[in-house]
Amino acid sequence: MQIFERKEKKYILNQDKYEEFLERISAHMKEDKYGLHTICSLYYDTENYDLIKRSSEKPLYKEKFRVRTYGVPSDEQMVYLEIKKKLMGIVYKRRISMRLAQVDTYMQSEEECKFDDRLNQQISNEIFWLKQKETIAPKVIISYDRRAFSAYEEDGFRVTFDAKIRWRNNDLSLANGHDGELVAPEIDILMEVKSLHAYPLWFANILSDLDLYPSKFSKYEQVYRRYLMNQKVGV
Repeated sequence: MQIFERKEKKYILNQDKYEEFLERISAHMKEDKYGLHTICSLYYDTENYDLIKRSSEKPLYKEKFRVRTYGVPSDEQMVYLEIKKKLMGIVYKRRISMRLAQVDTYMQSEEECKFDDRLNQQISNEIFWLKQKETIAPKVIISYDRRAFSAYEEDGFRVTFDAKIRWRNNDLSLANGHDGELVAPEIDILMEVKSLHAYPLWFANILSDLDLYPSKFSKYEQVYRRYLMNQKVGV
């Protein structure tokens, strides 16, 4: 899919609650075909991290830009260039795909790229406008191991579980693997619930039974606040 529109809420689970959660949802949800897989995202920002600074101030509108891969890509593998926006609590994710080897040229180009597909062209134009508005460059790679589930009956209701969330900013090549330091060593599992509508009753009951409540946890914001905010630019 090229366009996503949904609400996203996050919950922090310890290992015991994670295992119980998996057991409880098994009657209502199925794991996707990829099973346990690794996601790597290269975040772009300004020299002074203006995009994540504005995002952390909780404005009505905020945006991020990243290149996302599933596993460690080769130069010929397709990767996703994503603009992620949030407006009034709704997350809008729009993305185009291209070979990893094409990304640097695309991002450094000062001219709009041409796509045959109208939707790809529109999303590419949005990326171009962002590049015109902000001088952005690769800043941080964030990786994690994910299991994703979708509901049998409730269309569009998804839950993901992310473990070993790690980061690095000393080697910004996605082709060089997903090693990094843990972002939040105190967290076992970050659960994300993705849905545009109200939670199914069975899911709300599980949250209540396990005494789980939403948590404000943005992976990139945590990296910025914990490790980058007090760094001097250029150091």
